[in-house]
Amino acid sequence: MRPSELLGPHGPFTEQNPSFAVRESQGRMADAVEEALEQQSTLVVEAGTGVGKTFAYLVPAMLHPGKVIIATATRHLQDQLFLNDLPRVKAILRASRDVALLKGRSNYLCRYRLEGAKTLEFIRSGELREQLRTIDAWTMRTQSGDLAECVGVPEGSPILGMVTSTTDNCLGSDCPNFQDCFVFEARRRAQEADLVVINHHLFCADAQLREEGFGEFLPEADALIFDEAHQLPEIASAFAGQTLTSRQLLDLARDTLNEQLRDAPEMGALRDLAGALEKAVADFRLAFELQPPRDAWSAARDKPVLIDALHALECALTALREGLALAAPRGKGLENAQKRAEAALALFARFSQAENAEEVLWYELSARGFALHVTPLDAAAGLARALHGRPRALVFASATLTAQGRFEFFTRRVGLGKETVTLRLDSPYDYPRNALLYHPPNMPEPNSPAYTRAVVEAALPVLAASGGRAFLLFTSHRALKEAEQLLRHHLTHPMLVQGEMPRHRLIERFRELGNAVLLGTQSFWEGVDVQGEALSLVIIDKLPFAMPDDPVLKARMDAMRKQGLEPFVHHQLPQAILTLKQGAGRLIRGEQDRGVLMLCDPRIRSKPYGKQFLDSLPPMRRTQSLEAVRAFFGKPAE
Repeated sequence: MRPSELLGPHGPFTEQNPSFAVRESQGRMADAVEEALEQQSTLVVEAGTGVGKTFAYLVPAMLHPGKVIIATATRHLQDQLFLNDLPRVKAILRASRDVALLKGRSNYLCRYRLEGAKTLEFIRSGELREQLRTIDAWTMRTQSGDLAECVGVPEGSPILGMVTSTTDNCLGSDCPNFQDCFVFEARRRAQEADLVVINHHLFCADAQLREEGFGEFLPEADALIFDEAHQLPEIASAFAGQTLTSRQLLDLARDTLNEQLRDAPEMGALRDLAGALEKAVADFRLAFELQPPRDAWSAARDKPVLIDALHALECALTALREGLALAAPRGKGLENAQKRAEAALALFARFSQAENAEEVLWYELSARGFALHVTPLDAAAGLARALHGRPRALVFASATLTAQGRFEFFTRRVGLGKETVTLRLDSPYDYPRNALLYHPPNMPEPNSPAYTRAVVEAALPVLAASGGRAFLLFTSHRALKEAEQLLRHHLTHPMLVQGEMPRHRLIERFRELGNAVLLGTQSFWEGVDVQGEALSLVIIDKLPFAMPDDPVLKARMDAMRKQGLEPFVHHQLPQAILTLKQGAGRLIRGEQDRGVLMLCDPRIRSKPYGKQFLDSLPPMRRTQSLEAVRAFFGKPAE
């Protein structure tokens, strides 16, 4: 049977679950994926919300005789796919395929670093110590070493970085715990399995290793399937460059202390050198105090205070490197630390030299840390080499891959040619009946100082009509914080704000309350699925154009102009359209869902490009009437 028949009205999915929704578009996608796998060809498919794209690629993947790798965008989606969707498809098809889950090394406990963390003086008491005890006890029970399974340790806890390894500090086969290494075991399982679930970051990290000639850790496969493929270009761009963070340097200092105590206790001078590096890292961060949170390095390199701090940091790192060179013969951990210091110094040298026209140097600040980045202007060539290194099937799937109905923006960014087979499948949901697109009238221009206040004022009567049950999606943290302060004085429904708790817990709480209003920025525009009446209103403050002061974007725009291309038309506009489609896609997640999408930005009506945004959205009825919104929700006019 073809995949479409298996997913059809007389297939096993319907036989075993009479409520299974048979969708013609799902069958079309499944057959197209099967054809790509059989012919080892490339397929790019946009499957609107409700098509059921996960089963549409899992069924042919499960039936394919060759090895298949499926890459999702995030670790959360990996777990959902591996723990829920894959077992269900495998059971219904009665398939004997062996499946494996493989994540990046930072997700797995490192026994060697766990032992080192136990000796750290600053976690001998308090919350971190309790979390360390929780992990230590869990180590006795776990089979996989995947820290996502460890209950009682928050997702963003600093302790996780102390008990996991990185490419920098992993000792590999020289590690005394190598035979019991969770990362090594996960990779061995992936090599043996028929179907492996990874994420985009892991694919790009493997591609970088292969490009640099340092080997690989992903198995060879006959087919690669990328879900949420719209995220792949940006992830690939990040991996194609280099980054040095304050955390990497502080980890180096901390690991030096651990390894010195373990293998060279009489070399106390290393402790002073590590302490000097920690101080230099803190001083370098302080030197940025009057700088923007992110900018091109060219805008900072003429600031004497920054250059002096960079030089001091480089000197502290050089001194530590020299001390480690003397200590390296005493142990593999000390030898590894020396190599990490040398790699960091090599990147510092990039920031002291003239910039290459093919890349952009830039910095990024967090509350207490910093990151120095070297990012190529165009990662398409490197990504194309990684994808087409050998004959195999390639499938790219997402709900948002087209802008104005065309795939070119995506295919160009992943290095695919014009001959690539594409398939566009609209959502089967009844948007004209179940959704309403509301443009509040008389909104000020988005650059007005009073804009966010106007968004809140326009939103309040709509929130009253909907009974809460809303997402408010913002394009900046600043606007979110301003809206939060304004809403606290006027909102009569429970309010949840991004950052108050982990994202998954916020969504759980949103569902539990049933009438809440959730305020979020970028991470809530996609990958969030709330079906049913709990989410009946999505409010978007502005059209999601990328910040024009982003250093990488500015450099890319300059490069496009030199090529005779208009950056707004060829990059900014299609990227914003895809992002808006993602945000709007939060509204209707099930066949019975009903809701209102409120787009506050007046440019959607006043600018010529506004029509391109509207034409890319599902076919909803449109209105500027608040009374129409109240009628939709069944509320009488006030």
